[in-house]
Amino acid sequence: MLEKNAKIFICGHRGMVGSACVRKFEKEGYTNILKRTHAELDLRNQLGVKKFFDAEQPDYVILAGAKVGGIMANKTHCAEFLLENLEIQNNVIMQSYLHGVKKFCFLGSSCIYPCRAPQPIKEEYLLSGPLEPTNEGYALAKIAGYKLCLYLSKQYGWHTVSLMPCNLYGTNDNYDPENSHVFPAFVRRFVTAARENKPEEVLWGTGTPLREFLHVDDVANAVYYFMQTHNEPEVINIGYGSDITIRELAEQIAAAAGFKGAIQWDASKPDGMYRKLMDSSRAHALGWKPEISLDEGIAKTVAEYRGHLGGMRR
Repeated sequence: MLEKNAKIFICGHRGMVGSACVRKFEKEGYTNILKRTHAELDLRNQLGVKKFFDAEQPDYVILAGAKVGGIMANKTHCAEFLLENLEIQNNVIMQSYLHGVKKFCFLGSSCIYPCRAPQPIKEEYLLSGPLEPTNEGYALAKIAGYKLCLYLSKQYGWHTVSLMPCNLYGTNDNYDPENSHVFPAFVRRFVTAARENKPEEVLWGTGTPLREFLHVDDVANAVYYFMQTHNEPEVINIGYGSDITIRELAEQIAAAAGFKGAIQWDASKPDGMYRKLMDSSRAHALGWKPEISLDEGIAKTVAEYRGHLGGMRR
């Protein structure tokens, strides 16, 4: 169990996953949470990260900070996604180890698995085949981060936990038109289209790929649970347990947003990996399961985004 007065450094506390972890730990009574914005601490800067650890001496670290983006961002800027994530991970992981952090949580992504992996994807499928080309740089970085944690654990007995969530959505998601993932992109587009009474909305791809979506609060619950209970360094999948086609997702979000127009698909644009369904049976066997249904999560996210737009207009 983590001590209630422990110093917990949550990297990326303003991001979707980091902020969810902050909310969860604060809800559970942890008040000594270390937070640094990018302006205060650039995690890519090795000396800056070292000075932070020298000064603060955190007891526990959760690495939720990363350079992230959608298909086009990943495809266009492979070098930056590989290099910047490697820099962030190497700096934070090694300074955590060197400064005696009691336990470290590494957060990755389902994209670490081969693009043609059998479905549902088991942890042992890692590195069994080629990666999805559209996000290979990001995936390689996350694999390297997990492996570094694993090696430090096995060689030196350092306590690490590595969690690989499926596609995430929810509070504090990124709704940027150029860099957002599919779920927030659909929320933004359909809420806007409904407000403007658009007759149709054109979406990328064919709508046939299958994706698994998990609310970010469920990931924060998993981080909290495994930081409290688990001391094995091998990767653990954190998924919702079932998937949905991109077309069905669009239709459900459109309905929740009140969009009445037609949905068209531009098949000239990339679909990405056809299917990514995680096998989360290991996490379930260890005692964690998701609590937020997709219908509930869609309704909550659409309402939050509407509230965000309302706040911007005031």
